[in-house]
Amino acid sequence: MERVVRRLGLLGGTFDPIHCGHLVAAEEARSQLDLERVLFVPTGSPPHKPDSSVSPVEHRVRMVELALDDRPHFELSRADVDRPGPSYTVRTLEIVHSEWGPRLALFFIEGADSLADLLTWHKPRRLLELCQLAVVERPGVELDLAELDRQLPGLAATVHWVQMPCLEISSSDLRARVRMGRSISCLVPPAVEAYIHRWDLYRDWGQAPAG
Repeated sequence: MERVVRRLGLLGGTFDPIHCGHLVAAEEARSQLDLERVLFVPTGSPPHKPDSSVSPVEHRVRMVELALDDRPHFELSRADVDRPGPSYTVRTLEIVHSEWGPRLALFFIEGADSLADLLTWHKPRRLLELCQLAVVERPGVELDLAELDRQLPGLAATVHWVQMPCLEISSSDLRARVRMGRSISCLVPPAVEAYIHRWDLYRDWGQAPAG
């Protein structure tokens, strides 16, 4: 008997810190696209950011672990942080495919603003071979999907639109709020907020956590 294809979502990012917007986007994609689960994949070494601008990876991984606790449909993946070199989405997708086997339908979750830049990514044609695109609609972001498809044939056929509530939350804004001593309550899960304050993240680095 042929095995059923598993439908997984993948949400990547620096998660510096992970916040409620990430969780809502993942849940909306899971629900609307009938996904078995969503893998959260922290980036190890983002090629577009200098190392000094990104928090140590184990802090970011731990915050993701705390945010996903008691959420059975969400799972942390270390596919990117446990390998050397720059974090290219194509390589991460290849690793996930190798881990989960051949009968896998993988949906890469991204914002509409990220889709507009897809042609600048590493090996975009290969990326479309490895996944379908779960594109989260963003207010004020208008895309010429036909033009993108002209430049990268086959792109439009992989796009699945995901609707979600308008949540104006960004990791950069959260880091700024912490630096200014402003509250981030309700913007991140309580356990993540407690972790940020415990380790004095985004203000004065403490010792990196073990494990």
